[in-house]
Amino acid sequence: EGIPTNILADRLKRLELYDIVDKTPYQSNHVRYSYLLTQKGKELGPVLLAMKQWGEKHIPGSKSMMQA
Repeated sequence: EGIPTNILADRLKRLELYDIVDKTPYQSNHVRYSYLLTQKGKELGPVLLAMKQWGEKHIPGSKSMMQA
């Protein structure tokens, strides 16, 4: 939501290409897909959390900087 469908579709295709997500059909009439993280994708969790924490600490205007 809040992202054009063509951009979302492109990003999902790239995530699938690099085995970050698996695409599985969940509806056959007007095929629709669900996307789930692969093990490789799940392993990105700690990396993204560390980046978030770094940003909150060092980027002006981020959540923790505003609380300080």
